[in-house]
Amino acid sequence: MKLEEKCGDNRIPVGRGQPHLGETQQANGKAGAAAGAGAEVCAKQEASGKRAVPGRSLNTYSWQEVQRHNREADQWLVIDRKVYSVTGWADRHPGGRRVLKHCAGEDATDAFRAVHPDLDLVQLYLKPLLIGELAAEEPSQERNKNVSEGLSQNWWNNRHSQHHVKTNIYPKDPDINMGPLFLLGDSQPVKYGKKKIKYIDYERQHLYFYMVELPLLTSVYLNIRSMQRMYRTRDWGDIAWVSSFYIRHFLTFGPFYGVFGTLLLIYLVKFLESPWITYITQMSHIPMKMSTEENQDWLSTQVRATCNVEQSIFNDWFTGHLNFQIEHHLFPTMPRHNYHKVAPLVRSLCAKHGLQYVNKPMLKAFADIPRALKKSAALWKETYYET
Repeated sequence: MKLEEKCGDNRIPVGRGQPHLGETQQANGKAGAAAGAGAEVCAKQEASGKRAVPGRSLNTYSWQEVQRHNREADQWLVIDRKVYSVTGWADRHPGGRRVLKHCAGEDATDAFRAVHPDLDLVQLYLKPLLIGELAAEEPSQERNKNVSEGLSQNWWNNRHSQHHVKTNIYPKDPDINMGPLFLLGDSQPVKYGKKKIKYIDYERQHLYFYMVELPLLTSVYLNIRSMQRMYRTRDWGDIAWVSSFYIRHFLTFGPFYGVFGTLLLIYLVKFLESPWITYITQMSHIPMKMSTEENQDWLSTQVRATCNVEQSIFNDWFTGHLNFQIEHHLFPTMPRHNYHKVAPLVRSLCAKHGLQYVNKPMLKAFADIPRALKKSAALWKETYYET
């Protein structure tokens, strides 16, 4: 079936099972702005030959054509078989430009649906970016992809979005790039070893994990990275919010503890908080598979890169329901207290497709972090000292 698309028309193509949005746009008072933006983009696309003229069916593309547009200055992606050029939109993307770059030239349908709960709203932004659709003979996903069913606020949003879209994938997931302090997974230690890189004695990284990452991850490392990004991007809004955090603390505690005492109090709380956050966030990722881009389906990618911790009243409370990390990554917008309800369905789906659904006791999950670091250190040592 061919879809008709007219510049300025209030109707927009939607994915399978999505409602018609023409009346919704008008009711929200957004039709004029969306149509104006769409008309401007339509004119540009028609002039460049990348979009069909009014009254004709959408241009069709092969996966080979789509995959050529995977550079920062030229980014296409596919959602529900529709092809979108997102190059000009990248800087305005709420999840950050790097998320779009990571998905450029690929089918982004599953990641798109997972992180956008209000699909109707997002379709308003997608309409002017539409340039065509996959040719009828093309599969819905790339031929080499498996088919399965189914701090600074801006800094955190940008970083965490990348982590959820490309979990444990080098170099797209910033959460697994902890060099030069730690080498994670199988490929990064070998890479450092072959290049004879030894910033630190990585053979003992599983030991200084307790002295460095546990107490300093949130109190020092994440704060520094957050401030670096705010300064580089001149993000004055976030700078104002972060500054207000410290101002409120000084106004509240300064009269009692003075400047130095208030700073000490702030970082004492962060110092005590850091081991808890480190264990909760790292126990489900560091021991799991880390790899370069393999362009697998959404279900396989998320299940192999995450694991769960057994459910109990204490574990649910202590982790804030993040012991269901597999479900959290498959459904990142779902309220956490509902994860246990979908866990049996996810487990059965994994069994159906031959995926290992890892569920551990909490203490074992904690201990697996240094075990994984020790394994990576051994790979680095073997490569570094080989003649």
